[in-house]
Amino acid sequence: MGLMMRRAAAIARHKIIGCAGTRLPPPRWVRQLATESTTSSRNSSSENPQPRLGTSLQETSGQDSRTSPPPPRNDGDAGPSLAAKMAEAAATSFASIVILGAGFGIAAYVYHQSYKYFVLKKMANAFEPGDPVLDLAAMGKNFPVSKTAAAAATHWIARPEQHLVDEIIAGREVGHYHLFIGDKGAGKSSMLLEAMRKIDGDGVAMFEAHPDLEIFRIRLGKALDYEFHEDYIGAYFSERGPRDTTALLDIERALNKLEKVALRRRSKVGRPLVLIVNQMHLIRDDEDGKDLIELLQQRAEQWAASGLVTMVFNSDDYWIYEKLKQLAARLEVLTVVDLPKAQATAALKNYRQRHCGETLSQDVLEQIYDRVGGRLNFLNRVAKSSDMLATCDKILEVEKTWFLNQCWILGAEMDDDVMDQQKWAAAAVVLATALVDKESEMDSTYDPELGHVLPSFALHKAQQIMTRSDFVRALDRLNLFSITSDAQVRASSVPMHLAFKQIVSEPGFRQHLQATIDRIAAIESLGRTRELVAKDLTLGGTYEIRRAKGGVDVALREQRDEAGDGV
Repeated sequence: MGLMMRRAAAIARHKIIGCAGTRLPPPRWVRQLATESTTSSRNSSSENPQPRLGTSLQETSGQDSRTSPPPPRNDGDAGPSLAAKMAEAAATSFASIVILGAGFGIAAYVYHQSYKYFVLKKMANAFEPGDPVLDLAAMGKNFPVSKTAAAAATHWIARPEQHLVDEIIAGREVGHYHLFIGDKGAGKSSMLLEAMRKIDGDGVAMFEAHPDLEIFRIRLGKALDYEFHEDYIGAYFSERGPRDTTALLDIERALNKLEKVALRRRSKVGRPLVLIVNQMHLIRDDEDGKDLIELLQQRAEQWAASGLVTMVFNSDDYWIYEKLKQLAARLEVLTVVDLPKAQATAALKNYRQRHCGETLSQDVLEQIYDRVGGRLNFLNRVAKSSDMLATCDKILEVEKTWFLNQCWILGAEMDDDVMDQQKWAAAAVVLATALVDKESEMDSTYDPELGHVLPSFALHKAQQIMTRSDFVRALDRLNLFSITSDAQVRASSVPMHLAFKQIVSEPGFRQHLQATIDRIAAIESLGRTRELVAKDLTLGGTYEIRRAKGGVDVALREQRDEAGDGV
């Protein structure tokens, strides 16, 4: 600061001397000092404004004295090194990544937990009162939605099994899972719907089975309101989608979720959930179908023991019972048969009043029962018809045509290419003939109170009559014959048995059946026969055949002349 003041004073004196006399050029050191002063004043102009005109030199020098010049640059005080800058940038990036990752992780965890919570909540809501199955039944069959006894009495005929079904569906029958088995149209599904209607579907879910496991999976998910994580946003960040798996694994996942819902509901309500699988016979009798049945049965056994879920299987075919019987420990079987005569006529009378407002006489009711029996779907069709007796005859004709189209025999003129199909058809016709013949040996085939008593054979006896053990189950699937839960084989319905009687009573039927059986035996005999053609025999030559080790040795011997040469 002092050095600058002295230099400024010297410049001022030089100017005063120049004004007094001849102007002298400034010395070299003055010119150098002026240059440095100009540079310094330009650098400090941004911080200190320029003095106004008229300001004295002393005031200017006073302002310069209050403003300190920038310190001289020292090479030893340079900025941070390149390594330090790189480390700082890396630390900043790492901290940003950690913060973002933690934010995404926390958000994903919260979303995942909330998603699982809403999945269970949606599934629990599927067992709340009100069920789409009841709504569909109400629209399709004029089924009453009201739970009053008057509505039930008007639109429904109570079966003997209805009370037990009500106890099962209401969750009061605990410790078992159930199989409802019976002929098509006997009223199994109607009893289940009636029991669900009484409790408004509270705690019950019902769905239809399907041969395709993927469709079975979708129907199960619809009944449980479970989407198999198909709406889970985490699937967008995974390598495999939520459906890149088998249907059985998806069904297992759905049952796992159902178990959690059942545990929560059991602590609140105190009774088990009920899951109904309708039309179990639609599942294919192959490896995939058997795996599905085993999966469902394992869950049913476990839940029945713990009282969490009561599973109900509904089937028309006997093979489902055979499959479940192998691993069954808590299985209860309910056989649903045709209505007895008294209840069938009452149901017919009720249906007729409902649709036509007509009261039928007892004589007409008995005629109708004698022709169609106590099958509910037949009675419903007859009750809605304008000519009930003609409808009964039409039902009989339809059943007869169905049997003949599937199992008619071709007689002695049949081609050998259809022998396999004719074996199956002849076995069915032989069993039908045996049932008709057994009816003549029975003491009674009609009870005044119970109605029709159809002849039947034990399953093993029926297989012996057919001489095949693998045909009778296929006939059961076609609803030509019926295998009951106690392994009795009979006609699938009263109209089908009447069709058997008409077919057997036709002239020449038994001869036609015997000719078909003989033709099948002849074709099989031809298949077991091997022809040996002898060629290249000379005059008087012979074949010499003898047993040899490991087979037969055949040699050709020719007749020799007197000279010893062969002829």
